[in-house]
Amino acid sequence: MPDFRKHRRVAAVCAALALTAGAGAAYAESRPAASRASAPVNAAPASAPAKVSFNVISDVQGDLADFGRALDQMKVINPNSGALVVNGDITPRGYKSEYDQVKQVLNTRPHPANTFFTIGNHEFYVPKYCNPDKLCQETWPNGTTEQSLFQNFYDFTGLDKVYYERVVDGVPMLFLGTEKYMKYTDPTKWDEVWFSDEQLTWLEQRMNYWEAQGKPTFVFSHHVLPDTVSGTRNKLYKSDYLQADRIMNILGAHKDAVLFTSHTHWDLNLSDWAVRKVVPGSGNLEGFTVVNTGAVQTQWTDNGSGGESALSGLENSGLQVEVANDRVTIKARDFRRNQWVKEMNVPLHTKCAAAKPWTESMTYTNGDTVVWNNHTWRAKWWTRGEAPGTTGQWGVWEDQGAC
Repeated sequence: MPDFRKHRRVAAVCAALALTAGAGAAYAESRPAASRASAPVNAAPASAPAKVSFNVISDVQGDLADFGRALDQMKVINPNSGALVVNGDITPRGYKSEYDQVKQVLNTRPHPANTFFTIGNHEFYVPKYCNPDKLCQETWPNGTTEQSLFQNFYDFTGLDKVYYERVVDGVPMLFLGTEKYMKYTDPTKWDEVWFSDEQLTWLEQRMNYWEAQGKPTFVFSHHVLPDTVSGTRNKLYKSDYLQADRIMNILGAHKDAVLFTSHTHWDLNLSDWAVRKVVPGSGNLEGFTVVNTGAVQTQWTDNGSGGESALSGLENSGLQVEVANDRVTIKARDFRRNQWVKEMNVPLHTKCAAAKPWTESMTYTNGDTVVWNNHTWRAKWWTRGEAPGTTGQWGVWEDQGAC
């Protein structure tokens, strides 16, 4: 990693540690808001209410007071949220005690039962320290093993690997993560992201599977792909992934893929907070969607000369995602000022996005909609154990068409 990047990251850690002193403090809604213009919110087209919703935040990095504020506010604005995703940089450095502090906040704040995590670069910063109070980069790794850093993440999340799949109310979510902290392998590298061939093959297979089921796929990865959302044309973030081309080719083939990336902390007020990325050679001229998740701890913006500058440490932002059968609505939230910043609608190429799969053991009543064999079906009366497509024209299930 170049020196300028090291210095930026160490400064971010120090800022996060300073904020840890406020861990668990309740936020005050009367906190004064800075004078700052918000971007206009685009009016959403008329449609049926969202069937599934979830929230995404990232980069807590020890700012537990703002983390608590975000959790409290999300409970108010989205009380029926199906899931919360913390998209990496859960801790400032990856110490077990720091994970414990995050867990303490979660244990004392309302949050969805489905709370998922990806691993970020800050989860690997313990080896930069001789002890929690002293930075010692010249003697890296200071007796810390790579495996212990992964184990701290696994112990906190209950996972046994950094990539995995979850389905929330019929909506598929894929979570990605680096399988090496590269400096242990190559002394010239630091935070670069390395995926095994196994993880990349898994990603491609799961993307293909869900597309065949008529479902959009929501993908979460802490780091950013080059030339996508805010900050990714900046020299700091052009080389995060060692296999960027292959990842881009996998995602680029899917019109209904939505990738959420974090890491930059760049301000959600920027115009390129969300983009459609077209990958040459993918055969998909419409591209796929990439969205910046903002950050809980501090935010950054372009400095006008190819670098970045920090905004106030009070800044605190994240996303709310609402999935209807024909579109995804993504809303950017300013938790500091308790207001919405932006909203975008992503049209989908399916009618099955928010439909739950039919299950033999489930009881259905009039009007319930399911997806089965890549069609949506509506129940006309009470039923259980009768598979859609087997009850005939006058049966309980009415075919609503292919996805």
